[in-house]
Parts: sequence; structure tokens; C-alpha cells
Amino acid sequence: MEPKWLTRQMILAIHDEAIVVFGGLPGIRDMALLDSAMDRPKNLLAYGDTPSLFDLAAALCCGMVKNHPFLDGNKRTGLLSARAFLFLNGQVFEPTEVDEVTMMVGVAEELSMRRCWPVGLRASLPGERSAIF
Repeated sequence: MEPKWLTRQMILAIHDEAIVVFGGLPGIRDMALLDSAMDRPKNLLAYGDTPSLFDLAAALCCGMVKNHPFLDGNKRTGLLSARAFLFLNGQVFEPTEVDEVTMMVGVAEELSMRRCWPVGLRASLPGERSAIF
């Protein structure tokens, strides 16, 4: 079944809210980079080896962090968009604050997604056997 995707308007609203709540510089740097980040999970679904919803959320998050489509708040928007995508598709992802920081620092430092995401999320990734999530 095709997942429900976040729209550009949804992600822009998530970014705007994050800037209001946490502070930072509002605005988008490059809309094409946002579109590219939004296409990463769709490409993974089309060409990957049966990715889970969590793989798709990770692709969305990492795409936003690495593309830097916004003037500020790219990591926050990436994480919040991944959580919104999972919620929209009937999944709940509520990492601890420590896991959020560890995850996003890992993504920003270009570690592999498997190492960036906390154990609870990794349990759903292909090849992982843990049943923690």
C-alpha cells in the first residue's frame, strides 16, 4: 500500500512552527532542495528493497538535513517531518530528547542512517533483529 506523503505545505508549516517555538531565522533558501528532500523517500520506495515506513521517514529526515533547504532549523524540521510522516501513516515515534540529539547530530555528521537512528527505530530497519520498538 502506498504511504501517505507529507505535502510541501505541511513541511513548510512544520518549519514555521518550529521556528516560532524554538527560535531561528525563518524562510526557505531553495525550494528545489526541499522538493529533492521530499522525493528521497519516494525514490527509496520505488527502487529500494521493500523499505519500512521508518526507512522512508529516515530518508525524508536525512534529505532535509543534508539538503539544507531552509535558512535555519533544517535538523529540527527534518526530525519533526519524519515524526509527522510516521504519525500520518499510523505509527508513533516518540524518542527521548537524548535520542533525538544523538540521532540528529549523527545525521548532520553524515553517519549512516542505521547508526544515527536510535535502537527503537533501528529495530524496524531491514536486517535488524531486535524487537524493541
